[in-house]
Amino acid sequence: MSDREQKRPERKDSETTETVEEVEGSEASQEVTERIDDLLDEIDSVLEENAEEFVKNYVQKGGE
Repeated sequence: MSDREQKRPERKDSETTETVEEVEGSEASQEVTERIDDLLDEIDSVLEENAEEFVKNYVQKGGE
């Protein structure tokens, strides 16, 4: 049994890959967060200008 060598993947490679994926995921998450913030800002500005009209035109869907 000692004649057989088992190769194990180095942790450094997998840790580096995970770190790169985390950074890419973080950047994507930040972009989505910024887009949501922009959308919410737009909604706020519409409500500041036309809150009464918005409420009158609001259509509830699905029995909510």
